[in-house]
Amino acid sequence: MPPPPKRRRWTWRSQAFRGVVYQLVALAVLVAAGALLLSNTLENMRARGIKSGFDFITEPAGFAIGESLIPFDSAESYGKAYAVGLANTLRVALVGIVAATLLGTLVGISRLSRNALVKRLAGAYVEVTRNVPLLLQLFMWYFALTEFLPPIEEALRPLPGFFFSKNGLQFPLPWWSAEQGWFLDMPEKTEISVVGGGAVTPEYLTVLLGLTVYTAGYIAEVVRAGIQAVPIGQHEAAASLGLSRWHTLRLVQMPQALRVIIPPLTSQYLNLTKNSSLAVAVGYPDVLSIAATSLNQTGRAIECITIVMACYLTLSLLTSAFMGIYNRRARLKER
Repeated sequence: MPPPPKRRRWTWRSQAFRGVVYQLVALAVLVAAGALLLSNTLENMRARGIKSGFDFITEPAGFAIGESLIPFDSAESYGKAYAVGLANTLRVALVGIVAATLLGTLVGISRLSRNALVKRLAGAYVEVTRNVPLLLQLFMWYFALTEFLPPIEEALRPLPGFFFSKNGLQFPLPWWSAEQGWFLDMPEKTEISVVGGGAVTPEYLTVLLGLTVYTAGYIAEVVRAGIQAVPIGQHEAAASLGLSRWHTLRLVQMPQALRVIIPPLTSQYLNLTKNSSLAVAVGYPDVLSIAATSLNQTGRAIECITIVMACYLTLSLLTSAFMGIYNRRARLKER
């Protein structure tokens, strides 16, 4: 018969009991220190006549936002201005994650190519992008987009319906109306501008290209290391079955490499989202830019910083939770 389960005795001689007590004491000390710091801060702010509180959220913002997915007017509240900034941050982060994943996977696989030229070019890409600061890369992309591209009157047309110039990129946009149903809104060039379709500004393109190119260099190394972590016997077994190199990679190596790739890949997604805060350097109105403008107008430094921290913390936790679910689904299940 199995031995009876041991009963935990909650006495000071119990290591588990002492561990719980130490943790509670540490938590109490942290809470007390935080309360003391908050009390002193509020007292000093009152002594200097500095207002505090989040009541400014409902007041009119008094400034316009140059680029937004949500219609916004200067007479609307600071709260809606923060919502517009958060939407702009998500617009960069989500598209950047998809683009960086595709580019990084391609470069990572290219680093394992048997073609010496492809392998060295991929290696050079990784070394350059990882060793040049992201802020410097953003400035490089911004100057390239605003200095070397032609004016709107002489816009480049890389594809039918696409116009690329100093004003940004205009492209066909799917649209729906009750009369016509779904249709494609094609931009049209006039004498002085391009009207219709969708458009993105040079600032948005700068942040998107910078984050994509920079993060893809790190993702490439994650993908390369994940593929090389698969035992060589798996590759040999696939070759013995007559699978081509491409089919071996797609059907054998990549599914097994995911269990190694996903955890560090999550870190890169989090880095990309947080690095989007550098958009303020090129004038893109993300949530940090909105917070900076709000701080200058209201003087509520602690409140504005708290809102920004809450936004990035929420985005990071949601990203981690989603990738955690995906990691559990991709985990190898043993019988």
